[in-house]
Amino acid sequence: MTATEHRPWHGVLVATALPLDDDLRVDHGRYAEHCAWLVENGCDGVVPNGSLGEYQVLTPEERAKVVETAVKAVGGARVMPGVAAYGSAEARRWAEQARDAGCASVMLLPPNAYRADERSVLAHYAEVAKAGVPVVAYNNPIDTKVDLVPELLARLHGEGYVQAVKEFSGDVRRAYRIAELAPDLDLLIGADDVLLELALAGAKGWVAGYPNALPRACVELYRAATGGDITAARGLYGRLHPLLRWDSQVEFVQAIKLSMDVVGRYGGPVRPPRVPLLPGQEAAVRAATEKAVAAGSA
Repeated sequence: MTATEHRPWHGVLVATALPLDDDLRVDHGRYAEHCAWLVENGCDGVVPNGSLGEYQVLTPEERAKVVETAVKAVGGARVMPGVAAYGSAEARRWAEQARDAGCASVMLLPPNAYRADERSVLAHYAEVAKAGVPVVAYNNPIDTKVDLVPELLARLHGEGYVQAVKEFSGDVRRAYRIAELAPDLDLLIGADDVLLELALAGAKGWVAGYPNALPRACVELYRAATGGDITAARGLYGRLHPLLRWDSQVEFVQAIKLSMDVVGRYGGPVRPPRVPLLPGQEAAVRAATEKAVAAGSA
């Protein structure tokens, strides 16, 4: 491992898409191969059971096995599972399962069964922190309707409940406020289409979607952006942005799986209630992916 060993959420961690067969069963063999392929192609780790991994429609048995499969494929230090759940006790149990499987960190949404207030958010993270594994907060106010604003993140960090935040609000101005209020709280890029902006604002990692299809190009982009090679980063970012912006769309799972299919990987189907892309959406994703491949991004 590199210097990220003590902060395993540093670098490019791929929110992994989950391969399903034609009967919509999890293909654990394909998933293990995919995790290993991502690391072989320069990614620093994987995030199973995130939204991109369709965790909401997995059985508890499937969800646990996905984590175990990832750990066997790439080692626990490289695996940061999503442990989101409606109940704090359940989320803590998922954190304990990840810990016992050998994972070095977990990623946790705030309570999202309702619009939780600050006291509820603090209590939720306090409960999951009892599992004894470092927690990365996941701020996605678009989907959860609960906003981990910088002031609240500073409280969560100050109490020792979270060590980093995956920031998906799309508001890049928050990076600077977070750095002022909680300078030791690591900022992670949470949406692919604000990568360059948050990298320049000091992000320490990227919980990423599109490396599922284009790992080498995405890693190259991240390294250039965080390493200060702005000319290279802007060129890559411009070429990849027609794809990266799909990460912030409702159909992001379908889009990324389709791009995987187009580049010769296995994306495959999605589980209901998700449905396939509309013809126009499919054509747009396919064209953007083929253009990226033609430009040498695959």
